[in-house]
Amino acid sequence: MTSVSGIRGIVGESLTPETIIKYVSIFGQRHAGKKIVVGGDPRVSYRFIRPLVKSTLLACGCDVADIGIAPTPTVEITVKKLQAAGGIAITASHNPMEWNGIKFIGADGMFLPEREVFALYQEAEQRKRNYVSWEKLGREEFYDEAVSDHLKLIYNLPYLKIDQIRQKKFKVVLDTVNGTGGVIIPRLLNDLGCEVIPLNMDPTGIFAHPPEPVPQNLVDLAVAVKKNKADFGIAVDPDADRLALISNEGNPLGEEYTLALAVKFLLSKKLGYVVVNLSTSRVIDEIAQYYNVLLFKTKVGEINVSQRMKEVDAVIGGEGNGGVILPEVHLGRDAATGIALILQFLTEAGGTLSELKQSLPQYYILKDKESIKDLDSDKVIEHFTEKFKNEQLDLTDGLRIDRADSWIHLRKSNTEPIIRIIVESRTPEISWRILQEVKEEIHKLQHA
Repeated sequence: MTSVSGIRGIVGESLTPETIIKYVSIFGQRHAGKKIVVGGDPRVSYRFIRPLVKSTLLACGCDVADIGIAPTPTVEITVKKLQAAGGIAITASHNPMEWNGIKFIGADGMFLPEREVFALYQEAEQRKRNYVSWEKLGREEFYDEAVSDHLKLIYNLPYLKIDQIRQKKFKVVLDTVNGTGGVIIPRLLNDLGCEVIPLNMDPTGIFAHPPEPVPQNLVDLAVAVKKNKADFGIAVDPDADRLALISNEGNPLGEEYTLALAVKFLLSKKLGYVVVNLSTSRVIDEIAQYYNVLLFKTKVGEINVSQRMKEVDAVIGGEGNGGVILPEVHLGRDAATGIALILQFLTEAGGTLSELKQSLPQYYILKDKESIKDLDSDKVIEHFTEKFKNEQLDLTDGLRIDRADSWIHLRKSNTEPIIRIIVESRTPEISWRILQEVKEEIHKLQHA
């Protein structure tokens, strides 16, 4: 699978040594004679992929700064810190253990823009590999301050009052799914005076449950929060760029509310533009309206949000999958930054996480997909565009239909014969009903 988020596949099937060399060598050739940062999550396949990525870069004449097991945001931050020409994060994000992948990072510490990354893929299909001779081979160094550098950026945020947070002595259950969150989140929480009850915190890469931090995968965390009478629970995905929270009552807040809390807190300190993707909850729209600030919406994909944030000089942004982007730390999704902002918000608000969530607008979002097999996905989008032509439509990324009390977002997948469907309304019942209507309509189209 190649996408705006990099390449990923099943190890030994679609992700083989040949595939890795194919793409990494092109990236390496572009940066011969310059430094590239390499880090990633601890999946078992990291053992063969990391040496392969580094060797390929060295053979292309790149110097390599290896930062070891490190969150994707840490790799991005280190590229800027070391003034490197780029970086490679070895991760398959929220995909299961048998998957791995590579995310390409530019000199600005952001993922390669859509046009650039697809040009790289095209080049990988056509261009011959040119490796350097022995005297021009790159050099390798190990840089072990990456996580500390990342945490320092967070601790230096002007609205973070570390002594205030420490006085609260929050009791937190933490589930890092045995991913890379284990090397940064416990340090962050300890530094902020929290009592940490660990779940799956050892970065072994053997995931204790399906690694995407969505409610159905966080049952053990929810139980542990109630059992330990904790203030809340935290879950991150394997490369620690997505954050999900469990309330003091043991209920998942839903990833959309991670971003909502961070945006609400930040805007209470600093007014400015906000950027999210088109699949993000309307809670953010209402928060932006409350603070009378402009909200921009982009295509789905972290780099699309990050780029727009850079263009408009936004103060905060992100994606509704629990991805908080705060430019003062760096222009990429970052679970550690999200945790710090929400801890400060909770400290100042004085109540529980449940109460804090209830203080925000209440919406119910459902995310699903429908198989379209022999059906052309563009035809499906055209059908719904015609059907809802009297509603407010946005065709930036698939089709988003906005109504007074609800919205629907339909997107085709570039990798599977499916249509992704996202529906949000004021009640679970309405969201469920709209979702079923949309799925039924697609089903009818298939059998027309």
